[in-house]
Amino acid sequence: MDEKHERIWRRKAIRLTLRGLRSKDIRKQIPRSRRWLCKWQARYQVLGWRGLQSESRHPHRCAHRYSNTTCRRIVCIRHQLEHAKLGWLGAKAIQRAWERRYPGQPCPSKSLIYAMLHRTGVLRPARKQVAYCPRPTATPQFVLHAMDWTQRYLDGGPKVYAFHTVTIPDRAIHQTISPNKRRATACGHLLEACQQLGLPDGLQLDNDAAFNGTRKVARVFSPFVRLALYLGIELIFIPFGEAERNGVVERLNGVWSQGFWKRRHFRSVAHVQRASPVFVDWYTAEYLQPSMTTPTKTRRLTKRQRHALPNALPITAGRIHFERLVDAQGNIALLNDTWHIDQRLAGQYV
Repeated sequence: MDEKHERIWRRKAIRLTLRGLRSKDIRKQIPRSRRWLCKWQARYQVLGWRGLQSESRHPHRCAHRYSNTTCRRIVCIRHQLEHAKLGWLGAKAIQRAWERRYPGQPCPSKSLIYAMLHRTGVLRPARKQVAYCPRPTATPQFVLHAMDWTQRYLDGGPKVYAFHTVTIPDRAIHQTISPNKRRATACGHLLEACQQLGLPDGLQLDNDAAFNGTRKVARVFSPFVRLALYLGIELIFIPFGEAERNGVVERLNGVWSQGFWKRRHFRSVAHVQRASPVFVDWYTAEYLQPSMTTPTKTRRLTKRQRHALPNALPITAGRIHFERLVDAQGNIALLNDTWHIDQRLAGQYV
């Protein structure tokens, strides 16, 4: 029964009653029985409009409810079994001890025994073991950056994309504002970040099409991947649907949204682009802690090196890391294709 629609029918029936319509005429407009109409008319006379709400269907008494004495006895037997030098501790052992100690009294069921033990804290649910997932770590010998994008809407519908790159652990940032997230935009942001923040050894990012390429063709490296390999950057793709593993840049997206986007009104993408340096300066000077404001010294991409990049980038020798969760069949999704690993590794990360 849909409670919302039922209340609508009840109110309508009472309004028609207050207008003076007969029961026969009311039931022509409301598809309900005479008994139903009489019930809610009587409820309205006693409680008013408040009486048209459905009452709780919870039973007033429970025929199989056990007393606190039963609970104490179960817990006491359990503690005695724990201190015994030999024997079992489960519900069946508690039932046998109950029958010996309290003959002639109804023995509680196994489900009740476990419910009482959980309620009193004797038994606690086992901790769910989270599968280990390797995470990259920034060191003086391994410079690590994180990249992501977020989108917002201008008045009238146009989208604004904000690409962010963050150095780890220094938290220095580079931002690119664009009306799209095409591969040229993603590659341009990567080149600008390498010029401003330096060339990282590793770059952590998610599996968005702007980075990992189209979802239609299998086993193909995107231009973004080719560019990163050409620059000597190891790409680290986090597992699908686990954005929290790229939490450093995800938090930056939230800071940009809460502290910048929602506090201003922008007319166009160009307006956002002009205001972008204001956010970067505020983030660096005000938001970051003083100990984080000095970025790690790294080799930067020069303008000459950028202009010397070939138009058709080859697949350069390098490393790409894909963190994936093995499904129940022992498979992982990689480069728009299914790869079989091992069913014994189901639920684990590789």
